[in-house]
Amino acid sequence: MKGNREWLRPWEATNPYGPSSFDMKLQIKLLREQYKRGAAIPMVIEYGDQIVGQLNVANMVYGSVSSCVIGYWVVPEVAGLGITPTSVALVSDYLFDELQLHRVEIDIRPENLPSLRVVEKLGFRFEGTKQRYIHINGAWRDHYVFALTSDELNQSILDRWLNGEVGEMNYPFETKIVKHTDENHEHFGS
Repeated sequence: MKGNREWLRPWEATNPYGPSSFDMKLQIKLLREQYKRGAAIPMVIEYGDQIVGQLNVANMVYGSVSSCVIGYWVVPEVAGLGITPTSVALVSDYLFDELQLHRVEIDIRPENLPSLRVVEKLGFRFEGTKQRYIHINGAWRDHYVFALTSDELNQSILDRWLNGEVGEMNYPFETKIVKHTDENHEHFGS
């Protein structure tokens, strides 16, 4: 993550009252504590023999709520290769099938077009906007809310995507395919 600070800065949560979000030792410690409590599942994304990103399942609640929130990032070198939607689909399928969660949510900044394409490819339903939801890069930022529930699915999310059975999503905003290049790398993350 340290080598990708500029790539991640527009998207990575910051703590307005405490240490930098790039304090890796503290992040790992907090993620391990949340995992031990059953409130989170921190994961890395691998491609080949390299760690190329991170996917975290957070805010895990069981019982009558039975839901969680997924967040993710990848390094610029693998953005646009299908690694992120594959990772999100596999983890979502695990959460629904193995952990029996009812709802998986993903919150995305409106200007993060690559991440908007991920939820569009996988068929996550748009639910609205959380205003001033997460502190990022020095300010409280709005996030679009996307979700799927287990009763909306008749097959795995991965199969549905790979088989081209997601269908067209009717979002109240435009998404477009954005190819990451040297010229735009500072503007986009996924």
